[in-house]
Amino acid sequence: MKETNMADTRKISRRGFIESGGRLAAGALVAGALPSPKTVRAASRPTAASAGQAAGANDRINMAFIGVRGRGRDLYGYFGGLPGVRIAALCDIDKNVLAERAADVEKRFGEKPAVYQYQQDLLANKDIDAVAIATPNHWHALGTIWACQAGKHVYVEKPCCHTLFEGRRMVEAARRHDRMVAVGFQNRSIRGVRQAMAFMRGGGIGEVYAARGLCFKARDPLGLVPDGLGSGERFKYFVWNNPGVNYDRAYMDNVDYDAWLGPAPKRPFNYNRFHYNWHWHWDYGDGDCGNQGPHQWDIARWGLGQGEHPRKIGSKGGYYGEKCAQETPNTQAAEAVYADGRMIEFEVRGLYTNGEDGIGIGNLFYGTKGWLRLDGEEWQSYFGRKNEEGPGSKTAGEEDFGDPMMMAAEGGHFANFINALRAGKPEMLTCPIEVGYLSSALPLLANISYRLDRSLVLDPGQERIVDDRQADRMLTRDYRKPYVVPKKV
Repeated sequence: MKETNMADTRKISRRGFIESGGRLAAGALVAGALPSPKTVRAASRPTAASAGQAAGANDRINMAFIGVRGRGRDLYGYFGGLPGVRIAALCDIDKNVLAERAADVEKRFGEKPAVYQYQQDLLANKDIDAVAIATPNHWHALGTIWACQAGKHVYVEKPCCHTLFEGRRMVEAARRHDRMVAVGFQNRSIRGVRQAMAFMRGGGIGEVYAARGLCFKARDPLGLVPDGLGSGERFKYFVWNNPGVNYDRAYMDNVDYDAWLGPAPKRPFNYNRFHYNWHWHWDYGDGDCGNQGPHQWDIARWGLGQGEHPRKIGSKGGYYGEKCAQETPNTQAAEAVYADGRMIEFEVRGLYTNGEDGIGIGNLFYGTKGWLRLDGEEWQSYFGRKNEEGPGSKTAGEEDFGDPMMMAAEGGHFANFINALRAGKPEMLTCPIEVGYLSSALPLLANISYRLDRSLVLDPGQERIVDDRQADRMLTRDYRKPYVVPKKV
């Protein structure tokens, strides 16, 4: 099956695509969808009226940002710098950060945004056209589905989902509610990366039979701390070069920690499971295989031209070094094999290591005529026994190698989302939810294999794991009520 860039085949007028958010049928919002923050507590969901009528295609686009402590701060900076985009609102469960981020937006863009602690309240704002979601991974799916149901278009960070069940529901939500949902695989809007993909697609290194994804990123150990606030202690991981955060009672009184946990199991607070360090715990994150790694998984799958799940996947590894609270491995190797026999090898090295051909974060591709290295947006092909240089980013200039999406990618990933939204053309998206889901699924499947210590055989069409009930159950998760990802969206 060939990968497609079509987010939805239905045609919508350029003005109507944005404005249709205000005309959703009231019946489109299904049971089990959007709990009210007051009871998360009672179960009110935004209606079609609360979704509101968005700005016209030729007017400014009002964006809101959900999760603004870390990556969300990057996102409002990127989107806010685009013409005709207004940073209308910020949302974060941690109210300590909201005032600081709102002041930052006002200073940078000249207007103070509205602030919300709860997504549900933000999504009821009829003036919001689109949301960008940069919450922890375990909140990506529910936030995206709620936003689609409320008539908002969505830009969601990678990996788009925490399980395959969630990813499929996100695809269905985008289709059912005619919403544009883009995933933050930014490499798909980088000229050099697109050049390399198009060069290989045109037979530049022959038949591409294998790809490697490299994620060599040294991480410091978390240490071990008991559950609780830890009087006087400071957070080990410093975000944005802050001097550290004291998670004392005064700080935590401004955090709804139960809502932060959301769909995840109820657990006492521990700062090694909180801001940023949630990446290294299975309830909320996916380790570096699903943190930095999704970018390299995505590029590898793209380079192989695969538009479905692999047939087999296996992963081994472990956590090595100082004992600490981290649950996910800091050393991991995985291999995915597709029905046509092509394969992806992926590796995490979280300790000090050499690079592969000088690459720490990047990809290698192997074809029947040569091979290609991709490091950021720089690429180079090699041929023959002496590895003689062929075409590469230094010599390609503006060549697009026949890529029909190159123009849509101009201006970068964030501009691509806005331009597609203005045009009312989901086919302009360089990474719609269907594409982002398939790439996000790869690290999730690799992690299931790692956790069970055995290889998996999949039925790609049915999205099931064959003859392994325990592994198949891990394609979804148990949700803590009322934060339940619904079967019908």
